[in-house]
Amino acid sequence: MRCITLVAAGAWLSASLIACSSDADKKAVPTAAPEFLDNPLTRRGGPFRMQWAMNPLWEDGKAEVATYDAERVIYGEPRRFQYTLITVKEEFNYQYNVKTDNYQRKDVFPVMKVNQFCSIATNNYPYHFLTSLFFRRDQPVQLHKLTTSSQEWCGNTFKAITDDGLQYQQQYNSYWDGQGAGQRALRHDVLFEDALSYTLRSLRFEEQPAFEAPVYELQQTSKAPVPALYKAQVKVEDALTADTKEPAWRVRVALTDQKQNVYWFAKAYPNLLLRQTSWDGRNLWLKDVKRYAYWPQTTPAAATAPADSATAK
Repeated sequence: MRCITLVAAGAWLSASLIACSSDADKKAVPTAAPEFLDNPLTRRGGPFRMQWAMNPLWEDGKAEVATYDAERVIYGEPRRFQYTLITVKEEFNYQYNVKTDNYQRKDVFPVMKVNQFCSIATNNYPYHFLTSLFFRRDQPVQLHKLTTSSQEWCGNTFKAITDDGLQYQQQYNSYWDGQGAGQRALRHDVLFEDALSYTLRSLRFEEQPAFEAPVYELQQTSKAPVPALYKAQVKVEDALTADTKEPAWRVRVALTDQKQNVYWFAKAYPNLLLRQTSWDGRNLWLKDVKRYAYWPQTTPAAATAPADSATAK
């Protein structure tokens, strides 16, 4: 009788362990956003409009595709190329932190995606860069997620930055000696230089604010060192008539006294980036802008999904 009891107990324990293991293997599905630490840049009455991307414009199921004539210094020489900046609303899910395929999920939330792409020819081989930035739709200042990659004949480098609510986590894989693969924590109450072409669009331009902000250096590079953190000075003013083809605001971002970037944004909503000059020779001039669905919509699923939910974008 005692043996039977022990066998039964053992069977029950094994079943319990199997059940626990099975449950542990399932990825948890959060249903609410994490609580964020206070950021002075996002406080009510601050220099940014948190509702900037809530405009109905972004509900039309199309992407804003802006093309720029661009320059960037590589191997000591300015290279000319085309730079594409894509801004579009998407729906993410919390479980995988990517664009969702199932819009009936309970963990779906809206984001604004900003893609930055370019291919740069040099004398020996081309450079390719693609950066994807994601912001919660009601949070144009606090970066939600960033991925960036570079490819050229010497190798490829990938970096990802995600927000855990307390700090940013950066994963990287670089082909450069002394870097390799790894992970590091970054400050949370910051801006990213890569994101300024989007984040600065949400400024309260009419008030012409001037303020200080911590800014991490550009991540759209082939290297993955510990990113420099600048104590930048940001100032908004009216642009000169000769600066741009339409009325614009001029935003100066002084990373240091010697490293100053200038951005020109249209005064009319959606405050498109018209021009940019950077201390390291990265320059942009708007060539044209269009709103259209650049992704294929030929599958039955695409026909029944919401207007902004193409099969891939």
